[in-house]
Amino acid sequence: MPGRTLPTIASIDVASRKTAASCYVTVGTNVYDVTNFLDDHPGGGELILGYGGKDVADIMDNQISHAHSDSAKEMLDEMLVGFVATEPILKTAVQSEQPENILPLPPNRDGVRELQENGATSEFPDDQVCAATGMSSAADLSKETDAVADYRAHKFLDLDKPLLMQVWHGGFSKDFYLEQVHRPRHYKSGASAPLFGNFLEPLSKTAWYVIPMVWLPPVAYGTYLAYQGLPSVLQLVLYWLTGLGLWTLIEYGLHRGLFHVDKYLPDNRVGITTHFLLHGIHHYLPMDKLRLVMPPALFVALATPFYKLAHTVFYWDWYVATAVFCGGIFGYICYDLTHYFLHHKTLPSFYNDLKKYHMQHHYKDFENGFGVTSRFWDRVFGTELAPPRPHKVD
Repeated sequence: MPGRTLPTIASIDVASRKTAASCYVTVGTNVYDVTNFLDDHPGGGELILGYGGKDVADIMDNQISHAHSDSAKEMLDEMLVGFVATEPILKTAVQSEQPENILPLPPNRDGVRELQENGATSEFPDDQVCAATGMSSAADLSKETDAVADYRAHKFLDLDKPLLMQVWHGGFSKDFYLEQVHRPRHYKSGASAPLFGNFLEPLSKTAWYVIPMVWLPPVAYGTYLAYQGLPSVLQLVLYWLTGLGLWTLIEYGLHRGLFHVDKYLPDNRVGITTHFLLHGIHHYLPMDKLRLVMPPALFVALATPFYKLAHTVFYWDWYVATAVFCGGIFGYICYDLTHYFLHHKTLPSFYNDLKKYHMQHHYKDFENGFGVTSRFWDRVFGTELAPPRPHKVD
């Protein structure tokens, strides 16, 4: 996992970093190198040096002295250089039969469980290392994975070899597969890890701009055909918007009921490999730019039943059904583009909140937060992600 590519730093080393030449601070087990920020700190570098080598979690959230903004904490995330093993963590690791579950930090799911059993739960608050993913923030999703070390530690997939056949021949149990596939990796600065390793490889990759190029013309043409048979533009707009609204529910249903059918996944290689191709690979390599939007061939396979469904439900008028279907496909285009931009673009404030929400689905809680373009249906069906710990602003 990406977080494990950062070193575990001895607490005595962290404590010694309290000068202008080298200054570290910690928040829980996270270690930040703030040396280059000393001159830029609004309160002056001397203020930071006073906390050099120490934990600053309380002072950063202290409303009386100076509560820090979300942007300040996002800046701090960029200075993460490693993790510090505190006394309770070291003691637990020494006593453990499988210390590799705990060190190097952050621990995996079994390591977190063992730390909890030994009373070290305060070392890993909810907003730091998440047991299910082994990550502490959205920034961890973009930390490069050491493919050799990762395979040696987890015995799951070698990122440098074609992934599909490894999943097919791996003999993984469902429980092991689901635990590993939801622990994100990041391959060679965002490049696409090999999936097929043959002539099929290009079919698994789709640039974001292909989606509007391929699907907007058919949507425009279908909308034009529907207009020819409907009595007014108003009816066309109303049916088209009906399709757009229905898409938001379909988006939620597909994400939750098909892509995250984890509990009902057959415990065999057919089920596991199908899951990996449909959505597992996205959670395994969430920042892969060429596997974020749906390949056109796969979308045709998924859209065909919905075309037939639209013409079954609105059986009385072909033009009505076509208008509804075109509105739904436009919704899909918006969904795929939004999904890409949430992962890879700097967005306005509204979409930035949505970005944080979706990233939370990846690094913190993949069993909730299924809405991508909106969290509306998450609220309706009780799967809305809990908000992160509120931060007071300046």
